[in-house]
Amino acid sequence: MGHQYINLYNSITALSSALDLVGVDEIKHGKRVAIMALRVAEFLGWSEAECLSILYAGMLHDCGVSRIYEHKKIIGELEWEGAEEHCIRGAEYLSACPPLAQYAPAIRYHHTRWENLIHLPLDLKTQLLSNLLFLVDRVDVLQAPFLNQELILIEFKNIIALIASFSGSLFAPELVRAFSAVASVEAFWLAMEPEYLDEDLRQLGEQVQAIALDYTTIKALALLFSRVVDAKSHYTHDHSIRVAQIARQLAVDMGITGSDLEQIEIAGLLHDIGKLRVSEDIINKPCKLTPIELAGMHRHSYDTFRLLNRVFPNSKIPKWAGYHHENLLGNGYPFQTHQEALDLECRIISVADIFQALCQDRPYRHHMEADAIMDYMTEFVASGHVDPLVVEALRRKAEHYYKMAME
Repeated sequence: MGHQYINLYNSITALSSALDLVGVDEIKHGKRVAIMALRVAEFLGWSEAECLSILYAGMLHDCGVSRIYEHKKIIGELEWEGAEEHCIRGAEYLSACPPLAQYAPAIRYHHTRWENLIHLPLDLKTQLLSNLLFLVDRVDVLQAPFLNQELILIEFKNIIALIASFSGSLFAPELVRAFSAVASVEAFWLAMEPEYLDEDLRQLGEQVQAIALDYTTIKALALLFSRVVDAKSHYTHDHSIRVAQIARQLAVDMGITGSDLEQIEIAGLLHDIGKLRVSEDIINKPCKLTPIELAGMHRHSYDTFRLLNRVFPNSKIPKWAGYHHENLLGNGYPFQTHQEALDLECRIISVADIFQALCQDRPYRHHMEADAIMDYMTEFVASGHVDPLVVEALRRKAEHYYKMAME
């Protein structure tokens, strides 16, 4: 892969879209927060770099949230006990991702009262950036009942008044005044409608140039995505990381070389990003899924494919990741792709995903031992679902791969 030009703006908006999937019913929360924060920052005369920072931080502010029950709290109350948990988690994720680490402090304190924030050892700009996220995040909670309705044009003055009542306590007076000014016009609220929001974000993205990132940095971005996904359930802890490691080693053992090794590892890390849309109640269900629940689970690989197309539009990564539930019989999902159209890398990730899942406990079964897993994989080969050559490569070093999956 080497150095590859990646549009960081598109990567962040894709991650924001993935995080939006957690809400299911309340989508585009991160994007609305980002645009509202940007408008306030522009009014305050922040520099171009600072405005881009608040836009990115707005889209990333809930990266510590991957469970739907947490999202319901976030969009339902101005303050609640336990709000800081996802702030700490999000800051931890971002700190480990070099291209996004600069946003970690703002994310860490984006639910901290201004009256407490000013006593923390942070520079003023970080305090203001973090508190601005808090302010517009809570504005989005207040406007949620009126989104996409003309009723917002009647209610917005009440929202402004309520936010103003917390000046000096929850929010910085400087930010309250700026918000009150920019939000006093109807256009501010009408711009929150999905069609206009997407159009504004596209136009903003056209002004941001792609930057060259090396494989290590791209992998750090992928690790961030995967950590958010795997946090949905303790049953899937480190699943994506281990699938990526197994897939890369299988690729090496099967003679794949060069940048394809890096791309298959990235695809392995990101193969389940669409699963953010799936309720943890379904993921953790200890018995058979209903047809509706199964349909919800089936769509995750399509969501993965579409999201990754935004980040890697000229790469094999979206296909390799999004096709991990296809099979050689042509009756997998979501594309029902036939054998001849499945790249070897797709087949490798499919086998790595099945193998690693069987090595982990699931709500409906305990993890399996290595010999039992290989018997299961043999049955899958016999039924025509998975590539026999990939499974044979797995069998030759079964104990080694089992150790990789379990560590």
